This record gives sequence, C-alpha cells and structure tokens, in this order.
Amino acid sequence: MEILDEFDIKIIKELEKDGRVAYSTIASNLKISNTMVHQRINRLFESGIIAGIKPVLNEKQMGYDWASFTGITLNKDSDSAGIIEALKGIPEVTECYFVTGSFTLYLKITAKNHEHMRKILYEQIDNIPGIAKTDSMIELGCAFKRNVTL
Repeated sequence: MEILDEFDIKIIKELEKDGRVAYSTIASNLKISNTMVHQRINRLFESGIIAGIKPVLNEKQMGYDWASFTGITLNKDSDSAGIIEALKGIPEVTECYFVTGSFTLYLKITAKNHEHMRKILYEQIDNIPGIAKTDSMIELGCAFKRNVTL
C-alpha cells in the first residue's frame, strides 16, 4: 500500500501554496468533496506526514541578519540528551541535528548581528557543560529551502 496517493499529494500541494486555505477551497480546486479533504488531512496529521501548519518567518525582516551553521563536539557523546535540553533553552538555536563525522551535533543559530552571535556562542553555548568545542560557518544567504518533492 502506498503511503500517499494522488489525492493526498494534490491536497499537500494546495496546503504548501497557502497553509491557511479553506478546506472547501481545496475541495473546489481539486473537484472532490469537502468531506474527503477533511478526512485526508486528518489522516495525514494522524500518520505524522503533516507534522504541523505554522507560519514561515522571514528572520531578516524581523532584524535577525546573521545566521551560522555550528558543529558541536562533545566531551562524551552519551551526554547529548542533557546538552540538547540546554540548547533548547536558547531561542536563537532554531535547528539541531545528530550528525556523523567530526561533530556530534550540528546547529542552525540565528542572531541579530555579529555581537549577538558572539554572545550566543561564547556566553551561552560554550558554557554548557559537556561541550568540548564548536566550529561555526556564517550563513551568507539561503539559495532555497523546500519540502521534499512529492
């Protein structure tokens, strides 16, 4: 059994255009019943395929002109759970991934300016017990960002 059929994909594409679109509008655009749209979207939420519908913020418009991709080396990888909880307490850390290679964790950090970034890195992240080292690359702009192709 396929996870997504043709109608699921069409409904998701409608939501990608505008997450606030009325279900009745989706039904009308796709020439299917309103009930079918409701049932499909509910199933997509319940299965975890749609994890949520939330606004996509333009950080630069909000005054956050700097971003970095920061690799973190831990003293002991087994301490990662506590370190991740501490990182969750820093609002400017917007993404955190487990990775292979030289680092244990890889972060995206968003800051208002270089001084703000310095404070996040040196005064907050470097003071989390168990972090041995950080290595950052400054983001110069996003070429594109998208969902996986359906």
